[in-house]
Amino acid sequence: MDRAVEDKKKRFLIVTPGNLRQNHLYVKGLHDFFPPDCIGASHRNANGSGKPIEIVLAGLDEVIETDIGTDSKTGKPRGFFRGRTWVRRFFEHHHVSAGDELALERISKRQYRLAPTRTNGNGKDSAPTAAEFFAGIGLVRLALEQQGWQVVFANDIDEDKAEMYRQNWPKDDHLLVGDIHKIDPTTIPTCDLFTASFPCNDLSIAGKWAGLSGKESSAFWGLIRILGEMKDRRPKLVLLENVLGFLMSNGGKDLEQALLALNELDYVVDVIILNAIHWVPQSRVRLFVIAKQSDGKDRQAFPMVCDVRPPALTQFIAAHQEIRWDLAELPSLPKASKKLIDIVEGLPDDDPHWWNPERTAYFMNQMSERHEIDAKQMIEGKTITYATAFRRVRNEKSMAELRTDGIAGCLRTPRGGSGRQILFKAGQGRFQVRLLTARECARLQGVPDSYLIDVPLNKALFGFGDAVCVPAVRWVAEKYIAHIVQGRGLS
Repeated sequence: MDRAVEDKKKRFLIVTPGNLRQNHLYVKGLHDFFPPDCIGASHRNANGSGKPIEIVLAGLDEVIETDIGTDSKTGKPRGFFRGRTWVRRFFEHHHVSAGDELALERISKRQYRLAPTRTNGNGKDSAPTAAEFFAGIGLVRLALEQQGWQVVFANDIDEDKAEMYRQNWPKDDHLLVGDIHKIDPTTIPTCDLFTASFPCNDLSIAGKWAGLSGKESSAFWGLIRILGEMKDRRPKLVLLENVLGFLMSNGGKDLEQALLALNELDYVVDVIILNAIHWVPQSRVRLFVIAKQSDGKDRQAFPMVCDVRPPALTQFIAAHQEIRWDLAELPSLPKASKKLIDIVEGLPDDDPHWWNPERTAYFMNQMSERHEIDAKQMIEGKTITYATAFRRVRNEKSMAELRTDGIAGCLRTPRGGSGRQILFKAGQGRFQVRLLTARECARLQGVPDSYLIDVPLNKALFGFGDAVCVPAVRWVAEKYIAHIVQGRGLS
């Protein structure tokens, strides 16, 4: 690329015929835009000094690792990213031609996003905007930014989570910490999208099915109040995220009530269900509501069972035809590929995180006979393998239940100590036990290692346990809401 235009967080690059012939992405003259330690001999080599950065490839739902090599003779940085295959995939997916412009945007210290540029008609780059309610530690924002969105407002009531949010976006001042019921809608910028991962406490058996009238989950009505008062400034789209219990709470009445409330604000609605297991080694099923401003036309209202709409959801939709639906046909979900071993931190055997013999023995004695057999098979295995475990009360007795399929259970907040997931490492006649680290919990949510975790452990675990799976939200942003914002529709 022979030209680079500087911006605060972006570099705009012009594709040349040479780029297309060689499948190279040139960064000559841009080395100061990247961490200095990403330049050097490949990190995959035994003596390599280069540490990788991550690049989110827009449109591919893919995050790759790369670095910038150095000349073996002179030691000077090369003028392109390492790797050709991912560059070729990107070029082919977007039908890139010579003369096209690409935007390379810094998301965080070690993560970037590559995308074709969009313009607003004046030749200037234009990003869709979002307001993030119940923002927590900012993982919805992280997912949206990976898809080229700009978050212009955020709100959460929890100061501990806000601390993690500010640590990762220290220069932004749009985070408002406080009760959603007290927000003045005139202070919220006009934008394209509202997101809301409102409290799930009352939408499950743990919250005694109090539903949308419960103390925590009733915060949903604070969002509806804001939308109602904004009138002609309402966003084109609203994205809700919550636990699967939202579908079943009060026999489906809570979800019905929420969707009808959105209908009354002239939104048509869609509901899908995603499991994080399609992107990360965590079983985490979540329900998403996508509400779209109505254009008055009749829309698809009768669902077919598919990846994102299992039978229980299609039955709900079919039984509630009084709701104004607009159901999209969506692509198949990606096949699960990652396992627990892919997110485990390589802590040495003498690291203090590993439990001492007494605590380890107590854990092993809590297993039932069936789980003891599973543990023994792992210990006797020829290779090192990992499993997770939760402590659960069975017949008034605390039991340790092992999961050995390479998938972690759903991350939860560590209330009373019961929500902390245990890691079991075994093989070659040995075994060790410890709790999952904060970084491992972050990875289970699809969070890059560039995300700063600089709070006490329990604060971090609460933050990640209450958060969203980043690549799942990114999938919704790319495969669904981007089409609506850009006026392309969905086929």
